Amino acid sequence: MSIVRKRLTPEQSRTAALQAAREILIEAGPQAVTLKAVAGRIGRTHANLLHHFGSASGLQRELARTLAENVCTSIGAVVLKARAGESEPREIVDLTFDAFDKEGAGALASWMILTGNEDALNPIVETIHNLVDQLGEGHDDLPMHKDTLGLVLWAMGDALLGGALAKSLGLPRETARDMATEQLSASRASYGFANDQ
Repeated sequence: MSIVRKRLTPEQSRTAALQAAREILIEAGPQAVTLKAVAGRIGRTHANLLHHFGSASGLQRELARTLAENVCTSIGAVVLKARAGESEPREIVDLTFDAFDKEGAGALASWMILTGNEDALNPIVETIHNLVDQLGEGHDDLPMHKDTLGLVLWAMGDALLGGALAKSLGLPRETARDMATEQLSASRASYGFANDQ
């Protein structure tokens, strides 16, 4: 008995592959995000994914871009709400920290660096930069770039080492998030962020 595969458009195939890659990333880590694993998960061939992404590195690069775009869209909406006084800095912190930890962006970025695929980080960096430029437009007095750098570095470090380090120091797991929230709140207060519309 032969297996009948549902025909997908090229865009549907790419979308299915990226969703499967994201699931594999969260379940098994970045080293498990291979063309073979993703192809098996969605019932496609290795050659089909090779056609869409060129290589495992290409797949990981596209996954990084997609993760960054999704997270930045969410963070951008929350930042705009915060400017209107409808959201708190902790919501921005939690979205950022969750992206690097629970969504696997920290592990994926580290894996790319360790395997020499640093160019694959460009989509993450460019997406974050574009968001900061967009949110900072007309608000040159706000420390958007510094706040973003600090928040991303805190989230990345926490995703990689935060749990183990907090435990060894006898601190609650949320300590880094609390510290990042305090810093973002202080920055917001010093620049009148809540009144900035």
